Formats: sequence, C-alpha cells, structure tokens
Amino acid sequence: DSGEAHSSLATTRMPTRLEESLERDIDRIRQQLLEMSGLAEQALRDCVEALGGGKRQRAYAVILRDQLIDEKEKEIDRLCLEFLVRQQPVGIHLRLAYSAIKVNLELERVGDYAESIARQILRLGDLPEAPEPLRRRLVEMADIAIPMLHDAIQAFATQDAELARTAAVSEPAVDALLGKLVTELVDAVRESRIPPEMLMTLSTIGRRFERVADQARNMCMETLYMCTGEVAKHPGADTFRVLFVDERNACRSQMAEAIAQSLDQPRFVFSSAGLDPRAVDPRAMAFLKEKGHDVTHVAPKGIDQVPNLEYYNVIVGVAKEAQAAFPRSPRNLVYVDWSVDDPSLVEGSPEEVRAAYEATYDFLSRNVRDLVGAVLGVTID
Repeated sequence: DSGEAHSSLATTRMPTRLEESLERDIDRIRQQLLEMSGLAEQALRDCVEALGGGKRQRAYAVILRDQLIDEKEKEIDRLCLEFLVRQQPVGIHLRLAYSAIKVNLELERVGDYAESIARQILRLGDLPEAPEPLRRRLVEMADIAIPMLHDAIQAFATQDAELARTAAVSEPAVDALLGKLVTELVDAVRESRIPPEMLMTLSTIGRRFERVADQARNMCMETLYMCTGEVAKHPGADTFRVLFVDERNACRSQMAEAIAQSLDQPRFVFSSAGLDPRAVDPRAMAFLKEKGHDVTHVAPKGIDQVPNLEYYNVIVGVAKEAQAAFPRSPRNLVYVDWSVDDPSLVEGSPEEVRAAYEATYDFLSRNVRDLVGAVLGVTID
C-alpha cells in the first residue's frame, strides 16, 4: 500500500507559482469579460422590452448604463496588457490574451449599438405607433442576435471551438431578416402606413441588431483562433467593397450605386450612404428607372447604417463634403474623390434638368467602369 501511495505522489505534479499566477490572471480576464458580456446582453434585452412601447425608462437606463460597459472595456484592456508584460505568455496563452483584447473591443461596440438602439426607441416616442408586424420583425432579429452573442462569449470563456462554430452559423439569418425589414419599411412608406422619419428610425434599429450578430460572429472567429491557432477568414474576405458617399444619399450616391450594381460583378459589394440622409430625389429615381435600373427598394441611409463598414476597401466621395467623414483613412481603406454636380439642385427647363442628370450619370458611369476594371485588370464596356 505504501508503495502505491508513493507511486501516486510521484506522478502527481503540483502547479508552480508561475502557473498558478498565470491561471489567476486568465481567470480574472475571463470573469471580467463575462461580466461585461452580461451588461451588454442586459442592455440589448432592455431595448427589446422598450420596443414594446410605453417603457421609455428602460431605454434611458440603457443609455445611462453604457458608461459601465465603457469602464469594463478599459479595465479588461489594462488586465490584458499587464498579463502580456508580466507573464510573457506563449502558445495558447498568448493567443488567449490577443483574442481577449479583440473580444473586449467587440463587446464595447455591442454596448454602443445597444445605446444607439435605445436612443432610436426614444425617437419613436415622438412618432405614431409603429405597426406591430414591423416591431415583431425587429424582435425576431433580436431573438437571434442576443443568444448568438451569449453563446459566442460562453464559447470564448470555456474555450469551446464547437460552440463557436455553431453560434457563428446564425449570422446569415439576421442579415436575411434585415433585408426583409428594409423591404417592408420601404413598402410601408410608399403606402403611407408609416411616416418617412419612422423608416430611418426602425431601419437603424434593425441595422444595429444586425451589427450585434456581426460582432458575435467575430468573437466566434477569435475563439477558433485561440483554440486552434488558425485564422478564420471573415465571409467575403475575397470580396471587394465600394461605398459611394455624398451629403444626403438622395441622388448622386444612389446613381453611382445603381450603375455599379448593374455591372453584375460577383466579386464586388456596392453600397451608398449620406452624411445626413434624406428622402431620395424622385427625379433621380425616375431617371434611373428610365435607364433600366431597379429602384424598387431604394432607401436612404447614413454612414453609420452601412453593415461591415470596417471591411470596405474603397470610399468614393461623389460630393466634396464627403471627405469630412473620412479625414484620415486607415491603411486598408482608399478614399477617392469623384465630386460631381448634384443634378437634383438644377432648375430650368425640362431639357436643362435632363441634361444635368445625363452629365452626372455619364461621369459616374465612366468612373465606376474604370474603377471596377482597374481591380479586375480588364476593360469594362
């Protein structure tokens, strides 16, 4: 018996002080991330409750509590940096620290999205009550995005690669619901069931829930990197994204997007936005329709409503004011100035107005084709 006990003791290695210290630091980071995630989840759930109507206090609470999430983000950032300096980790521990910094940033953005949703909900209080089907669509998006966020942070905390893969699969469903929401909102405005101001407010809420799902998926990718050491590519990493920006997203940028979309290039994603979005110019829509473009679901949006803005490769300013929103472009982003006259401001005879639209359209067509051709290395007719 004493021999067996001696053998058991010999094969059991006690953790060193260094290992114990390392595990304590990791547990501290993990616990803080879980607490931060809990705050973000609660903020999103309060937003869903506030969407039910008559619960403005919940929306105000989300806005006021956002500071707590910001403070958590700073504390976790400090813990991670201290961990790197003190422990000088390698292997999975180094990947954990790197991924924790990234997940921390993603969670802070989720908190910002929750605050933005709350502010939009407060704006709804000054508008007629939104139709129940539109509210249900938003709740449907939230009911996918919030559990996805929960599973993503749990996968990171438990180093569960399989849970991360499972959670990431839900993101396209939220994207699809956003597309349905925008279509329903445009139809509702066209049929005078909701005022135009409500379109912007509800679409912003929908896009924020869609971004929550995007951030959750990013966390899943960080978990897979931490667990396996392999860098998971973001969907569409081989896709070239171009955003056209002007002041209102009412005429020029919409024309540029329509022209680009008509080229039917599978490697490209084109979108447009405005610094201060307003209702689209009806003359521009009639002109584009006459040119054979589909304008059925055209709706104005702001820069902050563009999904995955951080993944865009080129920002094209079709108004000189657009560059103010991108004063210092990141290294992976190219800003191109295509400033052109706004034909919607032209007054005169029908012939003069038509000539202004034709001139802007021709200018944008040439430049869009040249840009796409330069990326593909071919000439676009």
